[in-house]
Amino acid sequence: MSFNGAAVLVTGANRGLGRAFALEFARRGAKVYAGARNPASVVDEGVIPVQLDVTDDASVAAAAKELGDVSIVVNNAGVLIPGEGVDSIKAEFEVNFFGIVRTTDAFAPVLKANGGGTLVNVLSILSFLGRPAWRGYAASKAAAWSLTKSTREALREQGTNVIAVHAGFIDTDMAAAQTGPKISPEDVVSQVLQAIENGDEEVLADERTRAVKASLSS
Repeated sequence: MSFNGAAVLVTGANRGLGRAFALEFARRGAKVYAGARNPASVVDEGVIPVQLDVTDDASVAAAAKELGDVSIVVNNAGVLIPGEGVDSIKAEFEVNFFGIVRTTDAFAPVLKANGGGTLVNVLSILSFLGRPAWRGYAASKAAAWSLTKSTREALREQGTNVIAVHAGFIDTDMAAAQTGPKISPEDVVSQVLQAIENGDEEVLADERTRAVKASLSS
């Protein structure tokens, strides 16, 4: 498919992977709505800043009402909060899980009205693994993976393809303190856009993620 002229919403588009998504869609000719809690933080030319707080029902509903031409939604907004106590875990779930619920429920009718389109959920290798230091983040991503599978079945009839994106460390601010191998945001974005074109349902963006997913059956 051609992205030229397609209307795309990317959540958390002001930095990191979200920004890479927004820039690449724009480079390919798409009309890009760059969602962020503070739209003034979206500074790139060629994208349209949109006020969008995925933890706020009213904000998400307002965006869905405003952006009636969207045919691709990238649920990218995510947080990893140091501390991993109850409060920080709740905050991670508010963005990483409930944020996807809100955006999906609000924009599914928009996608249906525009022919079905595509919903992309940015997940993690930690959808498959648990780590004591990141227990809340891992749990929220595992829950989001389960949600993605249910959403895929729910939206199949309306013609919406739902893609799960799993990756290890991506070279963004979130993984700045990590010393292991990292994949570039641009590489992840390239794979996801290819998956959209192919109608794929899953992206395993790096070798470690592919190995971990393959090991689940054993």
